Amino acid sequence: MNFIKNNLANAITLGNLFSGCVGAIHLVLGDYQTTAVCIILSLVLDFFDGFVARALKANSNLGVQLDSLADMVSFGVIPGLTMYAALEPFGRIFMGMELPFEIKYLGLFITLFSCLRLAIFNLDEDQKYYFKGLNTPSNTILIFGLYYAYKEAGNFIFLFENQLFLILLTAIFSWLLISPIKMIAMKFKSMKLQDNYPKLALLIGAVIILIIFKTVGIPMVIIYYILISIIFQKQLT
Repeated sequence: MNFIKNNLANAITLGNLFSGCVGAIHLVLGDYQTTAVCIILSLVLDFFDGFVARALKANSNLGVQLDSLADMVSFGVIPGLTMYAALEPFGRIFMGMELPFEIKYLGLFITLFSCLRLAIFNLDEDQKYYFKGLNTPSNTILIFGLYYAYKEAGNFIFLFENQLFLILLTAIFSWLLISPIKMIAMKFKSMKLQDNYPKLALLIGAVIILIIFKTVGIPMVIIYYILISIIFQKQLT
């Protein structure tokens, strides 16, 4: 029983990793619906592994390392491969110039900065009630959400038919992953209303966006999340 208690959270984390691997494979195969399901499953498992570890008092250094390694695939490799796929149609041509390499490889910078972000997070002891920089799950939801809406419903065509926009998006969100900007985390230091205005503003705005735009609104919620975090920057401690 102690073995199960001590390793249940780790098993859930490995489930996150497995789901991320399956999602990455299907992304390469062009099966975006399966990838979307895998991302959702990874998000759920990523939440519950920590919840179970705390509930069973089974926190461990091994669990911390496994969590980051699993997240690296589910929320690091997948968004990088997504941008890789988005840039692939442009080949070597950039702004009318032929480059000595295919620009699709630039999309993998998102994976590199995701790895850097996860390493920084593991060493930073300040991020108890907020995130410093955009967290990797949010980054994945945004990038894959935009691409999924484009491939499945033809939304955001202006973005995915313009290589400059895609490279700018890669650069901006790579930087946001390791930026010093404080981002809202749904962790409560107190239950006082005034201490939770940023979280309430985020929840209310996200619900409104999803009601209006439905599935297409999912990546838009992440944009709103970033903006509302910047607005409430001084209140995030």
